[in-house]
Amino acid sequence: MNAPTDMAVAEDNDVALLERVAEVAVELRREVEKRVVGQHEVVEGLLTALLANGHALLVGVPGLAKTLLVQTLAEALDLEFSRIQFTPDLMPTDITGTEVIEEDRTTGRRVFRFVKGPIFANIVLADEINRTPPKTQAALLQAMQEREVTAAGETLALDPPFFVLATQNPIEQEGTYPLPEAQLDRFMLELPIYYPSRDEEVEVATRTTGAGVTHVNPIVDAEELIRLQALVRRIPAPPSLVEFAVRLARATRPGDEAAGVTTRYVSWGAGPRASQYLVLGAKARAASRGAAIPTIDDVRAVAPAVLAHRVVLNFEAEADGRGTRDVVRELLEESQGWT
Repeated sequence: MNAPTDMAVAEDNDVALLERVAEVAVELRREVEKRVVGQHEVVEGLLTALLANGHALLVGVPGLAKTLLVQTLAEALDLEFSRIQFTPDLMPTDITGTEVIEEDRTTGRRVFRFVKGPIFANIVLADEINRTPPKTQAALLQAMQEREVTAAGETLALDPPFFVLATQNPIEQEGTYPLPEAQLDRFMLELPIYYPSRDEEVEVATRTTGAGVTHVNPIVDAEELIRLQALVRRIPAPPSLVEFAVRLARATRPGDEAAGVTTRYVSWGAGPRASQYLVLGAKARAASRGAAIPTIDDVRAVAPAVLAHRVVLNFEAEADGRGTRDVVRELLEESQGWT
C-alpha cells in the first residue's frame, strides 16, 4: 500500500481546519450572544473580518453596544487587547508610543527608550474614532495597511494577528470629524448598528439591570487563529466569482463600466481594494459555515459592507435622499441580470 503523498496529507489537514473554522464561528457567536442581544448581521460581519484578517468599522449612535460588542469579541479571543478612547486632544504619539529619557544610575548616562503605545496589541479598539482630528486618525494608517509602526526613527512590526475594530458615531453629530477616504479604505467592512426591536430592547433592559456578571470563555488563541486565516486564503475562488466581484466593484465607478445607478448618483467609486475584499470576504463567509468553495451569493452578502463606505455620492443623490447603501442595494439588484 502506497504511503500518502504530502499533497494528500495537506488536503486532509485543510479539511480538518475547515471544520474547525465552522466550530470556532459557532462558538464565537454563542459567546457574543451571552452579552449582546440581537445585532446578528454585525456579528457575522465581525467574524468575516476576523477570518479574513481585515479591519472593521462599526457605525451607530451612542448606546447601541458598539464598544461592548468589540470588548466581548476580544474576550472570546485569547489575544492581547487594547482600547484607545479617541478624543479631540488625543495625539498621534498617544497611539503609536513615545520616547522617554532614562538615566543609568551606574554611569549617570541618559538614553532614550521607546515606550510602545496601545497600537501594539492583537486587537485594538479605536473607540469613537471620528471624535479626534484627522492628524491623529492618520496615526493608524501605516499600522492598518502594513501592520507596522514607524516611530523614533525605527520601523517596528506588529505581532500577528492584528485587527483594528473601530466604532464611529454618525458624522452629523456634534464634535465629530469625518474620516478621510484613505482612512475609510483601510477598513475591510463598514457595519451599521441599528436600534434594537422592541423585544430585543426589553431583553437588554432585563439583562443589564440585574446583578449577574456574564463570563465569556476564550475560544481561540493567536496561533490557531493565524492558521485559520491562512486556510481562508487557500480556499479556491472560482474564476466566475472573481469576475463577478471585479465587475461589481468597477460598476461603482463613473465611466464606461458604470451601472445605471452609478451614473446617476455616484461621484467616486470603489478602488481595487474593494475587489480584493469582495473575494476575500466571500471566502471567509464560506469558511465560517464549513463550505470549501465560496459562491456569488457570498459576494452579494458582503458587498454592502465592503462597498458602501468606498462610494462617494453626488448632490443629486443627496437631493433624492439616497444613501450609499441604497445605491449599493440598487446595484446588486441590477447585477441580478448579469451573465
